[in-house]
Amino acid sequence: MEKNVKKIEILDSTLRDGAQGEGISFSVQDKIHIVQALDELGIKYIEAGNPGSNPKDMEFFKEIIKYPLKNAKLCAFGSTRRKNKTCAEDVNVQSLLAAETEYVVIFGKSWDFQVTDIIRCTLDENIEMIQDTCSYLVGQGRQVIFDAEHFYTGYVKNPVYAVKTLEAAVAGGAKVLNLCETKGGALPDECRSITGAVVDKFGKKAVIGIHTHDDSGLATANTLLGVEAGATHVQGTILGFGERTGNANLSTIIPDLQLKMGYECIPPENMKNLTAIAKRVAEITNISLNPGLPYVGANAFAHKAGMHIDAVLKNPEAYEHIKPELVGNERVFLMSEVAGRSMIIEKIQKFDKTIQKDSPVVAEIVKRVKDLEFHGYQFEGADGSFELLVRKIIGKYQPFFKLHYYQTNGINPRIEEGVNACAQIKLEVDGQIEVTAGEGDGPVNALDIALRKALSRFYPAVEQIRLTDYKVRVLDGKSATASRVRVLIESSDGKDSWATIGVSADVMEASWLALVDSFEYKLIKDVEAKFRKLL
Repeated sequence: MEKNVKKIEILDSTLRDGAQGEGISFSVQDKIHIVQALDELGIKYIEAGNPGSNPKDMEFFKEIIKYPLKNAKLCAFGSTRRKNKTCAEDVNVQSLLAAETEYVVIFGKSWDFQVTDIIRCTLDENIEMIQDTCSYLVGQGRQVIFDAEHFYTGYVKNPVYAVKTLEAAVAGGAKVLNLCETKGGALPDECRSITGAVVDKFGKKAVIGIHTHDDSGLATANTLLGVEAGATHVQGTILGFGERTGNANLSTIIPDLQLKMGYECIPPENMKNLTAIAKRVAEITNISLNPGLPYVGANAFAHKAGMHIDAVLKNPEAYEHIKPELVGNERVFLMSEVAGRSMIIEKIQKFDKTIQKDSPVVAEIVKRVKDLEFHGYQFEGADGSFELLVRKIIGKYQPFFKLHYYQTNGINPRIEEGVNACAQIKLEVDGQIEVTAGEGDGPVNALDIALRKALSRFYPAVEQIRLTDYKVRVLDGKSATASRVRVLIESSDGKDSWATIGVSADVMEASWLALVDSFEYKLIKDVEAKFRKLL
């Protein structure tokens, strides 16, 4: 990056706007961990919650003081004072002061319809509420970021009034005027032209920002065009989740701006940590990282077609828009019936660099993969199982245990909350027999618990494994209950994630095959990591 590069202030709203997404719920400790991750990435502002809305957010602001930040500034979020109340009387405004953050984000209405029909006050009263609140907080020593809610809609409907709300915020001492595309319905040309008009009028008085939603699938495009029009403050959430269809996705916007458009959003040396931070936030949030996300998703640099793979192996620029390592991701070649020998060689040479493209074992692996895919396997989404398959064929595999038997039984009615099945397993490790049982919420969960219990005495690392997703697909609906099923299990040890697969006419057997692959993949990786340390 050049020293005179134009900088963009990033405000991450994962802990506030992101928390409004369906299925998202953060504990206080979750929020602290996410703050630490975003701070490590180099985000400038973290909108950490609305202390006036719930006790958990207020508890967070008290706890986070114990964790000094290196890069980020925390922001408390809240609304303008309510009508017929002074700022000193307004409980929500006072809660912002109680949060003791240097920066506060205040939202106020910029669309006249929202003023008259939703909060039901006069247009003049709303202007007074905006200016009074900004002025009061500035007088209390706070730096104010003003979120002009529904600004783009309001500007289209009544531009004169929308601009007056910004004038009120500036008169009150706000340092940032953040234009919110709250409904997510604006088109890119609207965002560019309206943002440009605001920059022309207020750009010398305040920093101009943009906050978009993805209801039309345009949050990223609208944000980028807003920046091109002069906005230098960008808001979003690190993984894009949030209200309705979500917010502008910062894991996409940051590299778009920094790697392609010449702006600096985070310290350049931190860009290589983007994928790891995205994975960490997903793990803390207890969601699976969308593999289709640009830059940070598992499929962002994944290649499947044989022709594509062959070209990428010769020169990655053939099908990749950036080098994956720039954002801390990696190139992946997906195994399938359309993959060629070039991909097979790339996979095999991870274990044996002496094997060449014309080696007989390559043809054997291709034949075996195609046969398994004919019977329902799909290795493109099961990297762990594919690696184990290759290891078995080239002689780089040693089983960690021998199964004697397993059995599962349903329990009805439930004996307690979260328990409606039990499993028993007998296995052998180095001549030692282990028999264990487990209870769980369903037979697969019970089997997972029993297997983990049986192996933990021999391999303590299995306690680190967490199943993050479990999918079942019926492969032949015509055969009804006799249909073959494919089970895909995604697992994580907190650092890495992998996927394994099993196929059978028996859903429990398919689950067992995927489960065993998951455990063995982890154990093999740990053995190899220890071996490398000894070298």
